Amino acid sequence: MTQFPIGLHRPVEHPGPLPEAADAVIIGAGVIGVMTAYHLAAKGLRAVVVEKGRVAGEQSSRNWGWVRQMGRDPAELPIMMEASRLWHQLQAETDEGLGLVQSGLTYLAKDQAALERHRAWLASVEGSGVDSVMLTAEEVRAKLPGCTLPVAGGLHTASDMRAEPWQAVPALARAAVRKGAVIVEDCAARVLDVQGGRVAGLWTEQGLIRAPEVLVAGGAWSSLLLRRHGVDIPQLSVRASVMATDLMEAVHEGGALFDDLAFRRRVDGGYTLALSDAHDFWIGPDAFRHFRAFWPQLRSDPFGRRYRAMAPKGYPDAWGTARRWEKDDETPFERMRVLDPAPNRRWLTEARQRFQAAWPALAQVSVRTEWAGMIDVLPDELPVMERHAALPGLSIATGTSGHGFGIGPGYGRVMADLIAGNDPGHDLTPFRLARFRT
Repeated sequence: MTQFPIGLHRPVEHPGPLPEAADAVIIGAGVIGVMTAYHLAAKGLRAVVVEKGRVAGEQSSRNWGWVRQMGRDPAELPIMMEASRLWHQLQAETDEGLGLVQSGLTYLAKDQAALERHRAWLASVEGSGVDSVMLTAEEVRAKLPGCTLPVAGGLHTASDMRAEPWQAVPALARAAVRKGAVIVEDCAARVLDVQGGRVAGLWTEQGLIRAPEVLVAGGAWSSLLLRRHGVDIPQLSVRASVMATDLMEAVHEGGALFDDLAFRRRVDGGYTLALSDAHDFWIGPDAFRHFRAFWPQLRSDPFGRRYRAMAPKGYPDAWGTARRWEKDDETPFERMRVLDPAPNRRWLTEARQRFQAAWPALAQVSVRTEWAGMIDVLPDELPVMERHAALPGLSIATGTSGHGFGIGPGYGRVMADLIAGNDPGHDLTPFRLARFRT
């Protein structure tokens, strides 16, 4: 199958070298890390991103490509609405395509119970200014001609967008470099340099970079690095599998979710398909450590994932993954440059068959490629976004729980202002790490 240019399929574009000093160092060149560097550089600050593998090598290039306000937690929605505005600005600024298309996103309701859940969300964000509206069954069918799915109605947001993750995030990284940021690929973080009780820099496999501010935005790897420094985050990872079809007739110009079948039109004329609730979870040491924090989620949806006993060697929560190391030691981050799980093909076959059955008049849906990514999740599916009070100079941005791509420009702007000592412009109380202790 033809591969999209994700992970190690992409050559090194930002080789360094690593500077000796910076105003802020960012660990992780996913969308949030890249956009934080972009906004810091726009303020005239020296921002350096260190990435153990490739820009957007992991989940930032492996997601569905939705730029979604609809269905967001009310705490996230104001930041997401800002992010939507930023996407338009970035599209206008960059001299290359992000694949950004304002085509609307739709949640389909299979019955009245699902319809009421959508109405309840809409009521919870009343007055926010988001343009989401309820649809009748007839209006849904008009948006999805030829669809045979049994629908009772839906929820639609016309201003929601789609973009191509494997194009967009590397393009945004190049935009950050043009602003003055430095990105160094194949440069794994090892340990924070702590002097006098505060951050003084970061030790990497290429040596020390001095900086008074360090942001950990390492996705599925964040909790492993932070635990090395005594910062405990109840973060686990699940595998999500995705597939891309070949060019086919349009059935919806945006993206839609029905029950747990998700699909999204791409700029190349194919569709990205996935089962939204089909996740593989490997049980490792952190699963036992954080069982109490995740128990409400497990109790409400005990079968929303497939449980596996032994994570592959080198995964962040594998039984054999090292939890302690020093600045001169090779770390788990160097041993696995890109977390590149094999997809669950049984679930992808089910997604393709369900998509085909929804439009029986279509020609046979052919598969262009398949992939998977490890989604970093927190118990309430909200991220941690904060300056960590117990260790001055440390900031954290992790745990976006599978919906970080679209909101990434907004979170990057927020984190840049936090690091610069400015008002972030939003209430970040719901994103404090301390919420898991209270």
